[in-house]
Amino acid sequence: MPDRSMRTTPYYLCQRCTQCCRWPGDIVVTEEDIGKISRFLGMTEQDFIQKFTRLTANRQGLSIIDQPDGACVFLAVGECTIQPVKPWQCSGFPNRWNFPGWQKVCEAIPVDAPGEYEKEASTQES
Repeated sequence: MPDRSMRTTPYYLCQRCTQCCRWPGDIVVTEEDIGKISRFLGMTEQDFIQKFTRLTANRQGLSIIDQPDGACVFLAVGECTIQPVKPWQCSGFPNRWNFPGWQKVCEAIPVDAPGEYEKEASTQES
């Protein structure tokens, strides 16, 4: 188990403020994400891809499309409509990835790392 006293990066607990959902850019979806989201929405994977994705900026994968204001298409009335099956990228914010200045807009709070994060951190430290 990693020594918490040696950790330099805190773990942040999401408060579902949805600020990350409003940040412009790619929301990359994996094949696993596509399967889970399409099943959740009750549609085929192909229909999901056609209706809700576009090529990423680097043209190396698929990204969820944006609303006209740049927010994620699945953000509605201040909530993620696919929360139980949100993409891997989304579930990792702000711990696995974040954007410059995220702490100025995000309401996530630093906490002691939960079990899953410790497992992830220990594999990265190895």
